[in-house]
Amino acid sequence: MDVHHDPGMAENDGSPLTTTIRSLEIIELLEERQGARLTDIAEALDLPPSTVHGHLRTLERQNYVVQEGKIYDLGTKFLSFGDYVLNRKEAYALADKYTEQVVEATSCRSIFAIEEHGKGVYISRDSGEHSQWRHETLGNRFHLHSTAAGKAILAHLPKQRRREIIERHGLSRATENTITDEAELYAELEEVRDRGVAFNREEQIEGIRAVSAPVFSENDEVIGAFSANGPANQMVGSWFETELPETLLGITNEFELEISLGDASTESP
Repeated sequence: MDVHHDPGMAENDGSPLTTTIRSLEIIELLEERQGARLTDIAEALDLPPSTVHGHLRTLERQNYVVQEGKIYDLGTKFLSFGDYVLNRKEAYALADKYTEQVVEATSCRSIFAIEEHGKGVYISRDSGEHSQWRHETLGNRFHLHSTAAGKAILAHLPKQRRREIIERHGLSRATENTITDEAELYAELEEVRDRGVAFNREEQIEGIRAVSAPVFSENDEVIGAFSANGPANQMVGSWFETELPETLLGITNEFELEISLGDASTESP
């Protein structure tokens, strides 16, 4: 769960409200566990059952939580939020169309990811005929430094923003190939800018490689990144190093063009 709160912080100075934090923690736990009993929630969050019960009843009255026997779970009201988030920006709404194109052109799994609060977020995915990987579930968050899409985005953020992200989230190790040295990461990001694409050589998950290309707005601000990924034993040679990146860059260029044409069509005459 990504919700954090310093209990020593006052709640009348703009700091997070503990009651809101607790409700969000319960919501995230229910999603993580695909439903849970009241006692299990209380134990997981180290809260009195009476406190958890009060939060659950409030959420239930507002249609955010449902109770089925002794199990509490998320209500369908969240569906409208997910639909809104995925369509609130044109790039997000178009992403599915282009992740599908990546799959058709490369036979690889494909994702489109963005940066939010210093982490990557999966906005769209298409596995084609391959089985889906759970770590790429829509909305899942990941560290930017250990993925191709993350590095593609990180390389094109303003320098100050990059420093803030690294200071806040660190450079945790996921595999023996993960870059955990700041100087090494900066050198890698410079190469990403020079090449136009980023590579993930089993840096997030052992046995998985990927290549990613960033997507830019008309103002040259990075919007997100498309990534093609697959088993390491298949992502090799000139196909992985040259042909796949060229294919991916061609598709991202089409994506940027469609976004720019869409923006132009909405401008006032």
